[in-house]
Amino acid sequence: MSYQIKEVKTKPYDGQKPGTSGLRKRVKVFQQEHYTENFVQAIFDAVDLKGKTLVVGGDGRYFSPETVQTILKIGSANGVAKFIIGQNGILSTPAASNIIRKYKADGGILLTASHNPGGPNADFGIKYNVSNGGPAPEAVTNKIFEKTKAISSYKVIELPPVDLSQKGFTTYGPSNVEIIDSVKDYLELLENIFDFFLIKSFLQSHADSFKVLFDGMHGVTGPYGRAIFVDTLGLPESSVQNATPLPDFGGGHPDPNLTYAHELVERVEREGIHFGAASDGDGDRNMIYGKGAFVTPSDSVAIIADWAAEAIPYFKKGGIKGLARSMPTSAQIDKVAKKKGLECHVVPTGWKFFGNLMDAGRLSICGEESFGTGSDHIREKDGVWAIVAWLNILAYANKESPNKLIGIKELLEKHYTVYGRSFFSRYDYEEVSAVAAQSLVDAINVYISTGSLASTSHVSKSTGQKFTVADVSNFDYTDPIDGSVSRNQGQIILFDDGSRVVFRLSGTGSQGATVRMYVERYVPPEAGPAELNKDTQEGLKGLIEVALQISNLREFLGRDKPTVIT
Repeated sequence: MSYQIKEVKTKPYDGQKPGTSGLRKRVKVFQQEHYTENFVQAIFDAVDLKGKTLVVGGDGRYFSPETVQTILKIGSANGVAKFIIGQNGILSTPAASNIIRKYKADGGILLTASHNPGGPNADFGIKYNVSNGGPAPEAVTNKIFEKTKAISSYKVIELPPVDLSQKGFTTYGPSNVEIIDSVKDYLELLENIFDFFLIKSFLQSHADSFKVLFDGMHGVTGPYGRAIFVDTLGLPESSVQNATPLPDFGGGHPDPNLTYAHELVERVEREGIHFGAASDGDGDRNMIYGKGAFVTPSDSVAIIADWAAEAIPYFKKGGIKGLARSMPTSAQIDKVAKKKGLECHVVPTGWKFFGNLMDAGRLSICGEESFGTGSDHIREKDGVWAIVAWLNILAYANKESPNKLIGIKELLEKHYTVYGRSFFSRYDYEEVSAVAAQSLVDAINVYISTGSLASTSHVSKSTGQKFTVADVSNFDYTDPIDGSVSRNQGQIILFDDGSRVVFRLSGTGSQGATVRMYVERYVPPEAGPAELNKDTQEGLKGLIEVALQISNLREFLGRDKPTVIT
């Protein structure tokens, strides 16, 4: 097939700075003339992929198919030797990470805005992953950003579009193209990690007493969920819902939390389903929810860490090298690490920080409070992995308890009696004024610089609890592997009883600002079941009241209530 490399003149666009998870903007921004092409070319200008192998895929959201073709046109013109592309352009973020690692690709371009809504008036994203399968580090994303500011042209090869629906081999200009099954390699990966025989045996022997429901939220994980839960574990088709990926996620918000996964929550409660789980748009987040039992992400990663070496073959064989959490995540996993004599790292929000520790052999299991959980099997958080991990643990726990069914609630209560409980909640204020959000941050920074909040006491009017401020600080992190320093990663108000409140501006939205407030209060095991098993909001009521009072958040943001509570 003859081809010609064409150079197209262009001008830079402002604001093409990738965040922790790539460049995210409204679809209409990406649809501007040359906008997407500029950013894709900037990736090839920043990263030498000539003669290399590139993985391409995404969550199937609106504007994905044409962007895959854009990447083929520009990548081929820039000398990419081979493209590995998920069928129909579909690859979950965890599956893409696995493909990069398994086939020793040199990098990957993922088309996703993760848990953000999709559709012509919603969000799109482009993210670059490096050869370890993880998100590009700041050195790379900064280089990409610099290239976007100086770009004057991009290269293309104009050929008929590649048929992404047909698996197999083809060519595009000088490049080889392989369209692969989106699910097969990922399913094989999980089968080598978990005890599928034990899980299947448990589910079959408890077909009437233990029901399962997986909600794909019309994101990328629907086909993965069907392949695992129906085809492999033998569950009925009714155990999977919203399993067809749609460009607009069925008009929903594909974020697996109590607010947006309400369809799952309502059906679990209505039908008395013992194990419910949901994953997000690109498959890297998860929520675990059974009848009357919601598992916070902080508790989820702690419980997986507690049981892994005993219940999950991958960790039985390889052991656990270390544990980690993002700074805003509760310290529940710290308690597990201490009891088991394991190193526990606290890092900024962003999965790339875990990747460095994994590559250095110092981390096995980690999590973020934003419903992200994972391990060193890949270099991304992995929603479906976490869901199957829970099923593996429950199957194992029930093998050890033949006369009493152990469900999510029982597992949580058992965990709290050993480790105590970190009551934890996150308040999200989405798409607020960027100016107002910065004013809130600036006010807390004044507390930090002057020390004026230290030793002050604050009483909750509703509960009578008194909280005395021990310290106010900004979280800075020095990477123990490469020595890089990340500053101002969240503002922490620490109280003398160990409770804390964290404020952080999030970079995962596509417009405006998102302010997140994280609230944590630890209750020791000796407090007893009545205190340990309280509703989360009840356990945190006094602290939340004090946090809002100290920060003046409502006044700064002009919001009486958060958009989402998790």
